[in-house]
Amino acid sequence: MAPHVRPRVFVTRQLPGEALGRLSKHVELRVWEEELPPPREALLELARGVEGLITLLTDRVDAPLLEASPSLRAVSNVAVGYDNIDVAACTARRIAVGNTPGVLTETTADFAFALLMGLARRVAEADGYVRAGQWRTWSPTLLLGADIHGATLGIVGLGAIGAAMARRARGFGMRVLYVNRHPKPELEAVLGLRRVDKATLLAESDFVSLHVPLTPETRHWMGRAELAAMKPGAMLVNTARGTVVDQAALAEALAGGRLGGAALDVTEPEPLPMDSPLLKLPNVLLAPHIASASHATRGRMASMAVDNLLAALDGRRPPHCVNPELFP
Repeated sequence: MAPHVRPRVFVTRQLPGEALGRLSKHVELRVWEEELPPPREALLELARGVEGLITLLTDRVDAPLLEASPSLRAVSNVAVGYDNIDVAACTARRIAVGNTPGVLTETTADFAFALLMGLARRVAEADGYVRAGQWRTWSPTLLLGADIHGATLGIVGLGAIGAAMARRARGFGMRVLYVNRHPKPELEAVLGLRRVDKATLLAESDFVSLHVPLTPETRHWMGRAELAAMKPGAMLVNTARGTVVDQAALAEALAGGRLGGAALDVTEPEPLPMDSPLLKLPNVLLAPHIASASHATRGRMASMAVDNLLAALDGRRPPHCVNPELFP
């Protein structure tokens, strides 16, 4: 980028690490400093006249925002997913869109497996039990949970994170089934996985873990019929997107006692409303969308987002480009 050129950039939240310091050397930078994301009207106003945006999943980049930002040339999302961005509308306006794939795979799989273990062994319940002063003696029936070793794990979506989850499961001696649009024979051979249809996975899995992007096809992939088809006592883990699960149906299935529990890092909406029935159920483990929240991973995500933005503002294809057709 020529040293005399100082494109204007708005970043919708403070980011960890040194990435924003590096970005400030090349652009005229403005950062939203508050803990909560910018309200819609503030986002529209602050995006007006900028050449670059660094966004999070909480920021909707759609046609009205693009119309209000005629100078915009690049949008860089600090996330693997980009369902908050109208990519087609950006492409039509020749606005490059970047994301941060790959970097959070292992960290997210770590947390997904931590949720599975915490749910199965009732870790949060046990912690609350001790803190509430209820622990009076050892008991052979106290807080009995489910075994993980030897159990069957059903993975929905065998992308990078799903495959990383499968590797962890094999380390615990779990039998692993998967549903995926395309077969993965190499992973099947290495990890001993078995590709099955949806009905088989739901009927045979002790744990079901979701690792699909949010698309029209995956919206409410776990609906009332699917929850009813799960193995009695089975547990659901979701670190994908909240909308992949019909939460009303999930709450009913959990309250009715047919399912063993659910662990959710993502919900619909986010944050979860305080009147949600899920908050009243003891067999639900909840986290505030933190699957990728390690110091190292979030720092790398911020750095990748800056790399994407600087490349696009310089007229080059971003290293991780969602609409590469803009760069023949």
